[in-house]
Amino acid sequence: MPLDESTPLGAHEAFWRGAFGDAYVERNRDARFVAGNLALFSKVLARTGPLDSALEFGCNVGLNLQALAALQPGCRLTGIEINASAASAARAWGGATVIEDSFLAVPPCAPHTLAFTKGVLIHVDPERLPEVYDRLVAASQRYVLVAEYYNPTPATVSYRGHDERLYKRDFAGELMERHPGLTLVDYGFCYRRDPTFPIDDVTWFLLEKRA
Repeated sequence: MPLDESTPLGAHEAFWRGAFGDAYVERNRDARFVAGNLALFSKVLARTGPLDSALEFGCNVGLNLQALAALQPGCRLTGIEINASAASAARAWGGATVIEDSFLAVPPCAPHTLAFTKGVLIHVDPERLPEVYDRLVAASQRYVLVAEYYNPTPATVSYRGHDERLYKRDFAGELMERHPGLTLVDYGFCYRRDPTFPIDDVTWFLLEKRA
């Protein structure tokens, strides 16, 4: 279902819903990116074991979900995406349920075995991060994964000529501080110069809810 035009959006959300988000879709829809995602998610799944379901906040065109589908054919996949062009492309793939909305506005989904973000928290208004953290944890039945740009202290980076649109920080650390019931299971780094599976320079953290 398309996003309701009356839905109030913050400046960051409107930015990604609009023309800049459309351009991002065109730059990042190459299926070759799936190979790097396969390498990343195979490491994650080595620690989680089989997944019944997975939910991605900010799924873009669905390349992360495609990697998960290849590794876990029986996993029920859902993505939330604010940009109409990206949501349409993800939906056309056909392997996941795609909700076109802001993950800050969509009604709570049924908890999934894994709830995750990849390259999304870095673009969220820092003032809204606590709310996103709460929603991400609430959407998880067992595991939370964040794969983002890491920095030990919060930092703002100019992004394609735009200020206040890309941030680095210790997202996983903040998640665990805000939700003490989360424990660190594993973490790792993806390198853009990897000779076999190049992927953007992100650090991933797999967290688990205490029983």
